Amino acid sequence: MARAPQKRMLETRARLIAAAEKRIDADGYAALRVEDVVRDAGVAKGTFFAHFADKDALLDRLIAERIDMRLDEIAGLPPATSLDAFLDAVDPLMAAMTADRVAFDLIMRRAGAMAVDDVGPIATTFGRQIAIFADQLADGPFRKDVSPALLAEGVQALAIQAMALQFCALHQDVAVRDRLRVYLAAWLTPAISAPGG
Repeated sequence: MARAPQKRMLETRARLIAAAEKRIDADGYAALRVEDVVRDAGVAKGTFFAHFADKDALLDRLIAERIDMRLDEIAGLPPATSLDAFLDAVDPLMAAMTADRVAFDLIMRRAGAMAVDDVGPIATTFGRQIAIFADQLADGPFRKDVSPALLAEGVQALAIQAMALQFCALHQDVAVRDRLRVYLAAWLTPAISAPGG
């Protein structure tokens, strides 16, 4: 008895994803080629494109899954009680997002969508980040003159800046965490971190 088309399609998609993940783990995002993925998965190139619009669509899914894993970890932590506790919570997320320049570039390109129909997995993680960061910051020793959601949006923007500078030849000398700590001290605790304050 032949397998149902739906089950076969899901199995093929799973093989493609597994093959891509194995390649990424071995060689990084930059080295990923559709030709290698289809060969490793044992399918035709056309089959790949029946499942994913292009390589970026596959990477969108894979990178988002890795970001979501880190967000799940942060969501499972108690709320941050200090700036350093918050940085400890988000360090693994920042490391995952900056592990590879190709991945970071794709994250930046896919973080927003021009239309609702274009919202993909990475864009969805950015919404989750705001909610999870807001929960982490809500009861901590952080400024109270703005909402936790606005604090979280600022954190996200500052984190993107800190991560982007990691890939700039002129600014690689400062670690992401160290740069982010300075930014967040000014954003989350302005009265405490202000000179003479």
